[in-house]
Amino acid sequence: MGVLQTTLINTSQQWDSPYGWAPLQWIAFQGLINYGFYQLANEIRSRWLNLNQRIYQQTGKMIEKYNVVQQIEGGGGNYPLQDGFRWTNGVYLKFIFLNKI
Repeated sequence: MGVLQTTLINTSQQWDSPYGWAPLQWIAFQGLINYGFYQLANEIRSRWLNLNQRIYQQTGKMIEKYNVVQQIEGGGGNYPLQDGFRWTNGVYLKFIFLNKI
């Protein structure tokens, strides 16, 4: 199972389907917590952590965005995929150290 896509429209641009970005996972997670949807929030958290860990084990790096449909590294967009991206690292660490809600 995947995590949240930015949009459902596939234009080959970096912010569209099939890509998922760390800050948007965090915003969705926090919004769900704020409205009491704890189970769904934790599912998103778990899926995002698993995707990050799997790609890291395959590549040895944290990356800017992920193809969340195929569960692989992201691509496409305006510039090459960025390695070691801070918002990916930050959201990953927040999710790791956050106890289940």
